[in-house]
Amino acid sequence: MPTQSKPKQRRLLDLIRDDVNIVAAGLLHDLAILQSSERSSFGYKRAAKALAAGIDRSVVELIDDGTLRDVPFVGASSERIVSEVVRAGESAAVARAVGASAKRTEVEKRRKYRRAYLSRHAMRLALDAPLPATIVSRKTYLGDLQMHSTWSDGAESIADLVEGAETLGWKRIGVTDHSYGLPIARGMSMEAAVRQHEEIDALNASLKGRVRVYKGVEANILADGALDLSEEERRVFEYVIASPHSQLRKEIDQTPRMLAAVRLPGIAILGHPQGRMYNTRPGIAADWVKIFRAAAQRDVAIELDGNWHRQDIDYELAALALDEGCIFALDSDAHSIAEFPFTDYAIAHARIAQIPADRVVNCWEEARFDAWLEERRGVKKTKVRSK
Repeated sequence: MPTQSKPKQRRLLDLIRDDVNIVAAGLLHDLAILQSSERSSFGYKRAAKALAAGIDRSVVELIDDGTLRDVPFVGASSERIVSEVVRAGESAAVARAVGASAKRTEVEKRRKYRRAYLSRHAMRLALDAPLPATIVSRKTYLGDLQMHSTWSDGAESIADLVEGAETLGWKRIGVTDHSYGLPIARGMSMEAAVRQHEEIDALNASLKGRVRVYKGVEANILADGALDLSEEERRVFEYVIASPHSQLRKEIDQTPRMLAAVRLPGIAILGHPQGRMYNTRPGIAADWVKIFRAAAQRDVAIELDGNWHRQDIDYELAALALDEGCIFALDSDAHSIAEFPFTDYAIAHARIAQIPADRVVNCWEEARFDAWLEERRGVKKTKVRSK
C-alpha cells in the first residue's frame, strides 16, 4: 500500500474496529441464543439487525441524544445493553447471563461467526473516508457483476434490473443466474440460458449503449473443486463466477477444493469465496494466501460480495489478496433491485483494504473489461491490466 495512505487507513481501521453498533448487535444476538422463548429470541434478533444494518448513525450518538428507542424494534432491554456498552465498553449483564447459561459454548461459537463485518454506520464511514483518489469509490464504480433475475431465484426481470441500474447511473450489469447444478436456487438449464441470451441481446440493442448487460452465470463449486458446468458449457457465457454453496460449516481444510476451482479454464471471478454468513456459519476454512496467489497468477478476480449477511470476503482477507497481486470484483449478489445498495458494503470493505480502482474490474472501461473477459474465456490472450 502507498506509504502516504497508511495514516489515513490506520485512522479508518480504528474507527471500524471501534464501531459500537456491530458490537452491541453481537451482544443482542448472544442474548437471543440464551432465550427459552422463541418470541424473546426473535425480539433480540430483530433489535440486533436494526442496530447493525438499519441505521446510519452511531448508537453512541443515539444514547447521548436519548433517541435510541426511536430506532424500530429497540426496546427497553436492548437499550440497557447498548447503554452499558457505550458507557463501559462492555456489557456486564450479558457477560453474567452467558457465564451462567448452559448455552455458553454455543454463544462462544457464534461469536466467531461475526468477525470483520461492517454495520451500516461503519459502511458509511468507509464510503465517506477521505482516502486517496486512486482508491475505489462509488464514483469510480461502473456496475454490478453478480445479480439474479427471474431466470433463477431472483425476484425481477432483466429489464427491471436494467432500469434499476440506470437509476443508479451504472454503465454495465452482469446477470449471473445460477447454473443447473443448484436446483434449490432454481438453477437455469442450458436450454434456458440460450433463451435468456436472446432476451439480453434484444435488450442491449434497445438500450443503445446506455447500459450494457453481460451474459454471466454463477456456477457451483463441487466438493472436489470441479464445477457443475462443463468447460464447453462455460464457453456459452461471457463470464463465469465460480462460487461454493456446500460444505460451508465443515471445519476441514478445503484449500485443494478452492485451488482446483480457481485453476479451471474459463473462470473469471471466484464468488463469495468463504461462503460465510453472519452469526450463522463460518464458511470455508482454507489457506487463503495460497488461493489468492493462484488467482493472481491466472487473473481470476476475487469477489467482495456485499450482501449484508455475507460480506465475503471482508476487508482483512481483501488486504491479503491485494498484497498477493489479486484483482477484484465488487458485487451485490442482488436478488432484487432493492438489494443493489449492497454494492456499498463491497466498496466499503475494499476501501478499508485500500484497493485501488485500477485493480477492480467493475471500474475498468469497456474495452479493457471486454479484453479481460475474452482472455478468461480463452478467446485471445491480451494484457488486460497495467503493471
